[in-house]
Amino acid sequence: MHIVAVLALDQVIPFDLATPIEVFSRTRLPDGRVPYRVRVCGLTPTVDAGAFVLQPPWGLDALATADTIILPGSADLDRVPDEVLDALRAAAARGARIASICSGAFILAATGLLDGLRATTHWVAAGLLARRHPQIDVDPDVLYVDNGQLLTSAGAAAGLDLCLHLIRRDHGSAVAADAARLSVMPLEREGGQAQFVVHDQPPTPRGSRFEPVLTWMEDNCADDLSLDDIAARAGMSARSLNRRFREQTGTTPLQWLLRARIRRAQHLLEATTAPVDRIAAQVGFGSSTAFRDRFKRIVGTSPQQYRRTFRHGQTPV
Repeated sequence: MHIVAVLALDQVIPFDLATPIEVFSRTRLPDGRVPYRVRVCGLTPTVDAGAFVLQPPWGLDALATADTIILPGSADLDRVPDEVLDALRAAAARGARIASICSGAFILAATGLLDGLRATTHWVAAGLLARRHPQIDVDPDVLYVDNGQLLTSAGAAAGLDLCLHLIRRDHGSAVAADAARLSVMPLEREGGQAQFVVHDQPPTPRGSRFEPVLTWMEDNCADDLSLDDIAARAGMSARSLNRRFREQTGTTPLQWLLRARIRRAQHLLEATTAPVDRIAAQVGFGSSTAFRDRFKRIVGTSPQQYRRTFRHGQTPV
């Protein structure tokens, strides 16, 4: 029997806590046997979960016998108790598998076990994780990262992807596929969490001379704008525009324009039924192939898959 310990600390996110409990508890082998025993454990007798208080039936000592330890996300990212860090380091030293869901990556990162490794977390918190732990290679675009003994996943539903991945590692695709069907989830989802990121344009200081130019670029992003066109609008040479634009926005005028076009395309894919080729032309791409390639590079999935995920209302044509 494989023991899965789910660690519930104060301010635990209920969705992240419930996901591994449900997925592993309901998993069955082809002969009907139960492969996992789930234990919810905590540092204290009662745990504040925000909307409710729970009483974990197991203490922190349950980590010492667990085969897999799951770290759900927490609303409190500022401090992890030393007792928890020590218990996790000891579990890792004896070979236990440790996986985090969402901001649970901050708990795992605090142990130092992720130093030098690739990891992920919810895209909203990825920048903070990278700043706090520069030794970790934080990838905000993927649903989960498997380093073998240590795994991390993105937010919310990505915890399901991670749990299904662990089941597939342990018992193969057939068992994992059955668990996925019970969760009403595909065993593998196309794309990573990049498709859920709100791609804002790089900030421009208020009062900057480029504010009117940026507004004009966004309003006219469907036109065939060249660097010389933008420079003329800004009243400077192309060389000066490139240098000053990068100083104030952190990117080049043409890269900024490409992102503006992709943002416009995302809106059209969500709100209209226009064919993808037409949208490519409407946002300023001369080639639908170039549009698809650029869209996937920035958003992390294809225009068609993005539309299936985020389309409002009727089925697109």
